[in-house]
Amino acid sequence: MRIGIGIDVHPFAEGRKLVIGGVQIPGGKGLDGHSDADVLLHAVSDALLGAAALGDIGLHFPNTSAAFKDIDSMILLKQVGKLLEKHGYATVNVDAMLLLEAPKIAPYIQEMRKNIARCLGVETEAVSVKATTNEKLGYIGREEGAAAHAVCIIRKL
Repeated sequence: MRIGIGIDVHPFAEGRKLVIGGVQIPGGKGLDGHSDADVLLHAVSDALLGAAALGDIGLHFPNTSAAFKDIDSMILLKQVGKLLEKHGYATVNVDAMLLLEAPKIAPYIQEMRKNIARCLGVETEAVSVKATTNEKLGYIGREEGAAAHAVCIIRKL
């Protein structure tokens, strides 16, 4: 068994869709980034890659590559899952935490869990997604951006 941790941050930007956990959330600003800026899936991807000592998403999907411009991060997470398998690993579980003031995430958590599980070929019960505010403190509290933290366990096949 191996453990990994991933952290990602993206600023909010006008004119972008808000996509978190592969779910498009209506209203408000989206997150800015080279891809769809799915902060949750990026943190999960980094946790998995780190657990397998395979670098990070920037190494595998550089933001300097036109191939990844505006790409759906679920595609990237599926590729991370395949990369793990290629190196002889399988996902055991993922636990993730979103940090943002608004919008409220609770109505979308089950769909996010299902999306992550589907990308990684695990049961939904192996994926936990939680959300919290930053109590109006810092860039998250000022609603300038969002962050996500993820931990995972992988095992040798």
